Amino acid sequence: MLLCWVRSVSASRSTPDGTLMYPVPATVNIDGRITDAADATVSVFDHGFLFGDGVYETIRTYNRMPFLLPPHLTRLRASAARLSLKIPPDDGELARRLSETMAKVNVGGEVTLRMLVTRGVGPLSYDPAACPTPTVVIIALPHQAPPPKVHRDGVRVVVAGVLRNHPRSVDPSIKSNNLLNNVLAMQEAIRRDAYEAILLNHRDELTECAQSNLFAVREGIVMTPPLDAGLLEGVTRNFLFEMGADLRIEVREEALREADLSSIDELFLTSTTREVVPIVEVGDVCIGSGRPGPVTARLLSRFRERANTLTRPAAG
Repeated sequence: MLLCWVRSVSASRSTPDGTLMYPVPATVNIDGRITDAADATVSVFDHGFLFGDGVYETIRTYNRMPFLLPPHLTRLRASAARLSLKIPPDDGELARRLSETMAKVNVGGEVTLRMLVTRGVGPLSYDPAACPTPTVVIIALPHQAPPPKVHRDGVRVVVAGVLRNHPRSVDPSIKSNNLLNNVLAMQEAIRRDAYEAILLNHRDELTECAQSNLFAVREGIVMTPPLDAGLLEGVTRNFLFEMGADLRIEVREEALREADLSSIDELFLTSTTREVVPIVEVGDVCIGSGRPGPVTARLLSRFRERANTLTRPAAG
């Protein structure tokens, strides 16, 4: 077995996306009312708090403009529809609230936005009719990019012992507030001094990571687990298919297993807040040369170039 000469980045002093573990200034919008974090409150009878009954999206800005907002809002509504949850504000109103909220974040850099829609306030009942009005929350805070060494040196991840939700249970294709499956996987990763956790499905196939999608590279071809493996259709994941087409790099869906990790050349994860992060080690298995690979680097560079190009005209 090839030994990686460089140990990957650990998240022991920060959260898995590189943000510090102490509170940062945040601005919160609850049903159109903007406050600072200290004054933001939601009822304890909100079903999002009681049952995790709700959906969410995480969006980040480039040039202070929300990136890929339309597909994020489309996925938000698709997830809500799976829960029979109606979102009364139209997309224009949601975009306006996002803009007004992030404008209150007094930093010169970029902003991370988290939008949550819950069933709303009601009695202790599972009946959707018990909550006539959903709660819409937007949290805006300064964007904390991963430390440069994450992209420079790559990271170590582990395969979690907990399996990804079966699609006939809490379907992973729904981006819901019920995240215990992900929480348990990340707790294991943290205990094992890893940056992320890869989850297997009930067929022992690779699906995705606890907070990101997963890609492998073999002989220049980029592969990512198919949606029917039981995973969330990531907005950044889909954007990577476009970046591959731009660079004439084939990106395709393909079922992957843990045994495949020893024969691939590169491995990386994608997410809204972390872009494209190279993985150089999975448990004790060294990926490729043990260093971030050229295909990953090209995709990351093209991703950033396109993100800035797509947001710059609107910002101007």
